[in-house]
Amino acid sequence: MITTTITNPTERLVYTVAEAAHALRIGRSKLYDLLASGEIESIHIGRSRKIPARALLDYLDRRREQEQEESA
Repeated sequence: MITTTITNPTERLVYTVAEAAHALRIGRSKLYDLLASGEIESIHIGRSRKIPARALLDYLDRRREQEQEESA
């Protein structure tokens, strides 16, 4: 079972595709590529695709680690 602790109830938990793309400062097409490849996790709520805030942070952490490994 996965549990999530909400420390700040006003903090955003999920983003739309457009909002997530804007937050990462990339285009929607690039974000859809990242979603299709599984690099960024998404979920469906009804018919809407949502990207958990944690998924964006995890992606950025992995990218940072990759770049550090490449430069070493």
